[in-house]
Order: sequence, then structure tokens, then C-alpha cells
Amino acid sequence: MFRFCSLFSGSSGNCLLVKTDTTQILVDCGESAKKITTALTEVESNIENIDAILITHEHIDHIKSLGTLSKKYNIPIYANIETLNAIPKDKIQYNQETVHLFNIDNDFSIGDLTIHPFSIPHDATNPCGFNISHKDKTMSIATDIGHINPHIISNLEKSSFILLEANYEPSILKCSPYPYYLKERISGPYGHLSNENAAETIAHLQKNNLKSVMLGHLSKENNFPELAYQTVMDELLKHQNIQENFDLNIATRFQPSKIIDI
Repeated sequence: MFRFCSLFSGSSGNCLLVKTDTTQILVDCGESAKKITTALTEVESNIENIDAILITHEHIDHIKSLGTLSKKYNIPIYANIETLNAIPKDKIQYNQETVHLFNIDNDFSIGDLTIHPFSIPHDATNPCGFNISHKDKTMSIATDIGHINPHIISNLEKSSFILLEANYEPSILKCSPYPYYLKERISGPYGHLSNENAAETIAHLQKNNLKSVMLGHLSKENNFPELAYQTVMDELLKHQNIQENFDLNIATRFQPSKIIDI
């Protein structure tokens, strides 16, 4: 068994579950501890069985309950040193005895999972995505991406499943009530990934081993799940490369997604 579930995804909070028969990890913990523990029970997991929390970057929608979870349940924390130092200590007081440091592009293991962190362009200190492997299968987590570059592509090409950001639709963002500086941040090279960018990336990766995608971190104000889905499907149809049995899903904001078998 090698499974993935998005417990929460969006600017209000992000938390992802990856599990095998013997290992369970969370990637980020950007919702309250209560909501995360409740969501875990809804997908037949338990916070007591979580072996680690991996942190992609220090923004609050990815670390909100890090202090509570690490202290109350003594869960090991995995992060790079720059991200760890950027966490506001006046707001997030985590259990420092549980910290494990990793370096970008260096593999490490948690139980029967092998994790490969890779750099992503985002306005954080040292943000990263993850390739997570179990036996001969690999999945990727790649959100909060300002733009796609060759390094990201080279990592995503190894995966049969990807959680990929599709944060905003440019035409909606342009007309949104957001202030100009925020629109520039979101659409800038260190902001977030648009529907079109996600679609183009998926169309490229379809040439490889990609079997399943979940679009994540959708903006509540500047996107619609149906629009993100249709943009990707239209791009695949344009290139005439939709593989048989290809699976495309949308991560929901406030509740667990469907469980993906990798």
C-alpha cells in the first residue's frame, strides 16, 4: 500500500497525508491541530500513528499547528535549517528535541519511505517540494511555485502521481479586488502557479510515467475548481496525449480529498 490524501489545501491551510502499511507522514500542518486530527480519523488514520511532519516552507498556512502537534504528540519535524530559522518563534514554539534537518537535493528516509527534497521558486526562505518513494513507485508534492523551471521538471518526471499547484486564473486575478501589489506577488516569478502553467506542465509530463494528478492550493477568490480542471483537460486534448485511465482530481479546501493509490 502506498497512498496519498490531501487533508486541506489552499491559502487557508495545507496538510497532506502520505502512508504505507508501516509509515505515515504529514507534509505541512497549516490548519489547527483539532481540524487535522479530525480529518485524519475521517480517512481512517490517527494522529498517534504519524511518524513525521515534513515542512515545505515557513508560511503560516503550512505550519500553523506545528507547535501544538510536535509538543502534544512528540512527532518528529523534518525541515531545512533556513526554513526552521525563519519560523516565527514568538508564534510557533515547536518541540526542538524532535527536529531533524535535511539538505535540499539530499535523500533521507522515514520508515519505508525515501524522501527527496527539491527547490521551488517561492517568496520564502528556502522552500521545497518533495519526491516521496516507496519501493519502485514515486509521487511528488509541488505547490507554492512561482514558475516552472527545468530543475522542477526533472524531479516531476520521475513520478506517477503529482499534487501540483493550480492557484489562479489570470483573467480572474486581473479583475479581483486584491490590491495591485498582491496581484503582482501572486502572478510573479516567486508567487503561485496559474491554471495555464499547471496545464502545460501536466501535458509535458504525460509523455513520461504520469498516471494521476491532483490540482492543489486553488485560490478561493481567483479560481474555480471546474475551471482549473477544464483548463488542464483542454491542454491535454490540444496535444492529443491523454493517456488511457489518466486520473485528474482537485484537492478541496476544507475537507479530505479522495484517497489516491500510488
